[in-house]
Amino acid sequence: MKRTTLLLTVVIVASLSARADEASKKVVLFDGKTLDGWIAEGASTHKPKDGDAKPVWSVNGEGNLFCDGSSFGFLRHGERKYKDFHFHVEFRMAKKCNSGIGIRTVAYDPKKSGDTRPSYACYEIQLLDDAGQSPSKKGTGSLYRYVAPASNPIKAAGEWNVMDIRCVGPHITIHFNGEKTIDVDQSTIATLKDKPLEGYLCLQNHGGKIEFRNLWVEELLP
Repeated sequence: MKRTTLLLTVVIVASLSARADEASKKVVLFDGKTLDGWIAEGASTHKPKDGDAKPVWSVNGEGNLFCDGSSFGFLRHGERKYKDFHFHVEFRMAKKCNSGIGIRTVAYDPKKSGDTRPSYACYEIQLLDDAGQSPSKKGTGSLYRYVAPASNPIKAAGEWNVMDIRCVGPHITIHFNGEKTIDVDQSTIATLKDKPLEGYLCLQNHGGKIEFRNLWVEELLP
């Protein structure tokens, strides 16, 4: 191979690699130390019977994002809206926990809860302590009240779970503990076709303690 041809090949490969890097941007959403970049919506504090008011959302001694599980509300990540993305979440629940993950949603307003909570505004991916239960539209891994997952691979309370959520246009796929549990094109479903294709990411507090770690999002650009 001639030297000029070799150099041209190297330039082309480098150019394609640079374009690939530019086409996806991975952002770490939680640093394990602070709640920087997060906004508490709805209930942000609670008062135990034996002490002073404490925050619902905090960073615990293990460096995990911790939800005390009191009252109702959300922890939204910043002012950035995402359109096409890959959202990675790891979580560990206490017994009887009820939580969720909001995608492509709006800012939550307690006075307009019926319109602004993720399960109405766009989607809530349900998280429950329901290991061993059959999948359903209101069970773990569902697009709550709309789409049941293909399976329910959640682990018993106290064990870590991994969820990867990918949204590209109207197409939503979820891999949960290594299994593909959701694969849906909302444009083909009458009740979902008008759901927004861009919005915020958030975590839900709906009773019960839950921890999160390794939260990151990768924006998928054309």
